Amino acid sequence: MNPVVHFEMPYENRERMARFYESAFGWQTRMLGEEMGNYVLATTTETDENGPTRPGAINGGFHERLPDLPVQGPSLVIAVDAIRETVKKVIAAGGTLLGEPMEIPGVGQYASFVDPEGNRLSMLQPIPRNWHAPASG
Repeated sequence: MNPVVHFEMPYENRERMARFYESAFGWQTRMLGEEMGNYVLATTTETDENGPTRPGAINGGFHERLPDLPVQGPSLVIAVDAIRETVKKVIAAGGTLLGEPMEIPGVGQYASFVDPEGNRLSMLQPIPRNWHAPASG
């Protein structure tokens, strides 16, 4: 079984978005640079070097809302062991791949798809490392 490990939502103004979630819910945000697509990591739960410490809890992130990206809205990311094999299963089950799997530096292989109900989701074959842990230093 492949678990949901991350959520994603679009933003139009990342500073406004970060202030909102920090103020309203106490989340910690970490803004990444242009080399990472201006992505914003959101830590929503106690997290150590192995990830969330509470079973079933997940962290997430925010991406810039882009006019040419289809089906933008809240989305879930599912961890998979072998992304190329899972892509084949998604297509065979009636899903539509949104581009080829891509490497996210320091994170793993990532691909987005639309399920038969029109929901946009993503899958991630993560590298064995916790990228939600607070930056040391």
